[in-house]
Amino acid sequence: MPAIRSGFGSDFVLKNEKIGIGSETPTNILDFDGAIKGNFSIAGVATLTSYGGFVAQNQHINKASSIGFGTVGVGTLTGYYETETGFTDLGGVHHGDDQYYNTLSEDLVIDEGQILNITSIDMVGSTTIGEYDPHSHQSHVCLGALEEVSVTNHFSVPCGGSNERKDNPIEGTVRFNDDLNTLEFFNGNEWRQFTYNQGQSGRGVFAGGNDVPNRVNIIDYVSIQTFGNSIDFGDLISQRQGVSGGSDGTRGLALGGYVGSGSNEVDYITIASGGNGIDFGNLTAARWYSASVSSSTRCVTSGGSTALTTIDYVEIATKGDSLSFGTLAQNFNEGAGCQSPTRGFFLKHATLGSPAIRSVYITIASKGNGTAWDELTTSANQGHSALSNSVQAFVAGGDRNDGLNTKHIDTFNMSSLGAAYQFGELTTTGDTSNEGRSYMAPVNNSIRGLFAGGNTPSAENRIDYITLTTAGNAQDFGDLSHARGGFGGSGISDSHGGLGGF
Repeated sequence: MPAIRSGFGSDFVLKNEKIGIGSETPTNILDFDGAIKGNFSIAGVATLTSYGGFVAQNQHINKASSIGFGTVGVGTLTGYYETETGFTDLGGVHHGDDQYYNTLSEDLVIDEGQILNITSIDMVGSTTIGEYDPHSHQSHVCLGALEEVSVTNHFSVPCGGSNERKDNPIEGTVRFNDDLNTLEFFNGNEWRQFTYNQGQSGRGVFAGGNDVPNRVNIIDYVSIQTFGNSIDFGDLISQRQGVSGGSDGTRGLALGGYVGSGSNEVDYITIASGGNGIDFGNLTAARWYSASVSSSTRCVTSGGSTALTTIDYVEIATKGDSLSFGTLAQNFNEGAGCQSPTRGFFLKHATLGSPAIRSVYITIASKGNGTAWDELTTSANQGHSALSNSVQAFVAGGDRNDGLNTKHIDTFNMSSLGAAYQFGELTTTGDTSNEGRSYMAPVNNSIRGLFAGGNTPSAENRIDYITLTTAGNAQDFGDLSHARGGFGGSGISDSHGGLGGF
């Protein structure tokens, strides 16, 4: 017999036009004191504080952890796989001690010192008469609308290499990429890295070059998000042109170059602070006019004069000599480099083999010889410049190999490998006989790209800029501190597309 029965005067209270069930002094139109359970219908407005059919909103993981294993079998047991992990297992691996945690909303709270393990465990016993009791333990979490998970001290996201990503990830999936040592997420179309460096300021650095015919050791810089002339940063160890560049967002590298012959020098700078170049190590071979691409960990340098098929790399955070990355199928010289967080592109070059493959791409995190890619639309054969955000690449200017330069700017999608198309044009001097430029230094952040200096054929001090999200012609940004051309295959910035983030 229920303790509270509707319709009996001793349990049913009507006071001041308010109704109480289990409540002697009702304060609302309808007051229930305690839980109710069963089939019922309420006409009007009422508030239920509890109902004996709903689970609690907050579920607490607080089961004590233990380590050990049980033995189950027939005959003489010779061994049994470890069954307990020291975790709180949803679904349980404790032979019938299954746990199912449910919540309609709000928190799934894991108490301090507890580890939540959601997994499927296969177990089998080995006895003198063979295997016994092979089975799996399935773990479960049943959620309604989970709004928050509260974890004390530590929470680990899934981790794995670039090749271990799921083929069809869910939008918003977060994982740690242990090839790149970066946290990344899937935005519905592709994997992106979180911005990892709070010190990124959008600084672009221009190193070396020539003022026709003299080589220089000048390093200067600009703030990409503003306008204005470049400012002195410091000096390279030696005067050289044809230097390629890369960065991990903190440290910038100036690789190789021409000092009267090929150089294998690699200088490094700290991008956030001015100063002279410091010895980092050496390339595997001396060369100039190579192209470099970089991620948040690695810089890869391809080709160049006197080492036309060589690809090598360095780990940017660790000083030392370059290591072999791969070998190009054909010569690569005076081309351009750009990158996404995963891919590096070496674009169109002067020396052709047969068949004429002018562009290749690599996966920066893994070694290899590169994959041939489709042709750009630009008429330049050499001396063009490339930059990129994490998705789109932009290739500007270059020498047509007929005594004239081009002002053409191409763009293409690095993820889909879509066909290149014209984005716009560089600024010009008004000399209609040769309006383009070659051998410029490119730098960028996620919004704006800059092409600095270059040859027309005389050395230029102009800095052009484009807005990466809007097709159109370049506009004036400012001037270099010193007119010069002969830059290499990549500029140096702390916010280029290989770093991911925004």
